[in-house]
Amino acid sequence: MAIFSGPVIDFHIHYSPRALIEDKLRLLKSPDDRVTRYVDGVPASTIHHLLHQLDRHLTMMDESGVDLVVLSSAEGMRGSLATCQAVNEAMAEAMRRYPGRVIGMAHTNPLDGEGGLKELDRAIGELGLRGVAIPSTLGGRGLDAPELWPFYAKVQALDTFLFVHPALSEPTLGYQGFDAYDLYRTVGREFDLVLATIRLIAGGVLDAFPNLRILIAHLGGGLSALMGRIKNYQDKAFWGVAEDPRHGKVAARPFEEYLSRLYFDTAGHFGDMTAVEAARLNIPSTQLVLGTDYPQEIREEREVGEFVHQLKTAAWSPAERQGILGGNGLALLGGLS
Repeated sequence: MAIFSGPVIDFHIHYSPRALIEDKLRLLKSPDDRVTRYVDGVPASTIHHLLHQLDRHLTMMDESGVDLVVLSSAEGMRGSLATCQAVNEAMAEAMRRYPGRVIGMAHTNPLDGEGGLKELDRAIGELGLRGVAIPSTLGGRGLDAPELWPFYAKVQALDTFLFVHPALSEPTLGYQGFDAYDLYRTVGREFDLVLATIRLIAGGVLDAFPNLRILIAHLGGGLSALMGRIKNYQDKAFWGVAEDPRHGKVAARPFEEYLSRLYFDTAGHFGDMTAVEAARLNIPSTQLVLGTDYPQEIREEREVGEFVHQLKTAAWSPAERQGILGGNGLALLGGLS
């Protein structure tokens, strides 16, 4: 088996500036303690010290063989415009502190009109951030909502990529059915990513913005395993909804063509290689990039290293391994500068 060479780039790394989570950190009784934030009685996110300790992030990278990480922040994806501005400043500081090792994503409120778009200009153009992180549901709207199209036009014009993370709260499906067993975090977020991906395709977003690069987290919520069902439900005449203006709408081209354009990260499955193998059945390997979800779903340096090692030694072609671990990520980023 060929020895892997090339940069290893992790696109799904979480970082929360300490000042923005200080109120939760005060509740912790020890350095290893954690507290869970609830929204409407449903667990939404877990706060702990690793989230703000970038020196620990760098230790993880050195021990696991990760060369570059792309940071996103839950606080920015769920916060006000002022919170997004604070997150963007912290991301820029992280890049200055760890040049060549850390890239910070921009955060803004896509529904905040001109103010949200101006912050995007500042974050990308002035602060030098790369990529824009958003949740899979925005203000109760799916990602095909017409209100989001000026935002998509701005991201495309800035020639950066869009990172779609599962909504931490406010799911498209609502909280019905997720009132017990921590079901929303367990599987509800994956449903939301499947819905978001289909909305981007069937809703015409990818056709309207042909140069927009989009990364979907968590392997699209396990989208690959559902592709046979998704494709066959595009026969609207057979299913009796061809004349329905909402349910009868179809994508301009076959769904599989769009999967050759979207990117998907390997996060969200705790380093389970079965999920990656399942994704490869319907998603071209050229569209897969490394994601670990450190320090949330994978919290130990050893676990990150084991996952990276499994990807490096997988029984795929050298080009596939190198692409997933870094080469595809370079294309998504538009190169490194």
